Amino acid sequence: MYAAQYEITLPADHDMGTIRKRVAATGHLLDDRAGLALKAYLVRERGVNGSPVNQYAPFYLWQDTGAMGHFLLGGGGFQNIVRDFGRPAVRHWTGAAVTAGPARGTLPRTATRRLTPLPAGLGPDPDGLALGRLLAEETAALRELARHPAVHTAALAVDPHHWQLLRLVLGTDPVPASEHDGTDRYEVLHLSAPHLTELPEGHPW
Repeated sequence: MYAAQYEITLPADHDMGTIRKRVAATGHLLDDRAGLALKAYLVRERGVNGSPVNQYAPFYLWQDTGAMGHFLLGGGGFQNIVRDFGRPAVRHWTGAAVTAGPARGTLPRTATRRLTPLPAGLGPDPDGLALGRLLAEETAALRELARHPAVHTAALAVDPHHWQLLRLVLGTDPVPASEHDGTDRYEVLHLSAPHLTELPEGHPW
């Protein structure tokens, strides 16, 4: 499993209705994409839920990295973003865990993303597995969070270049703020999830 996201930040006075129309017209095109677990079409609007920006920020979980490569580089769809907005930086993470919530059968309307640095010093580490133990704790916390009735899907992923942990939660309603300190909040305009149910629960290894 591999996670990816690009963020297209738009002018403060941009009419976000244009993004909504774009997604309404084209969002279905990845509903049956081979190798794609999910694509959440995410937006933030300036002044809504604390967002400082207008932003279109699709988030992906790829089941197959070859399919991700085709999407980004082989004319599989990303060329339309490049054509219309220029080529944004694509952030990417190695998938670490995913779990279904009670609302998996309902289309999500909200998403939260938390990015936290993984500490360089985790104390004595004689076996070199302190980071793995930290990830196990985060996975246990993810499972607990995913029990909330509004949760559709919750996922963890790691950027092993900058050593950063990502937590993404899709929900039918906002999960209480106390459970999501320091997160970015989004609206989900559409969800393509052709192979989401094929991802193994918990770690993909």
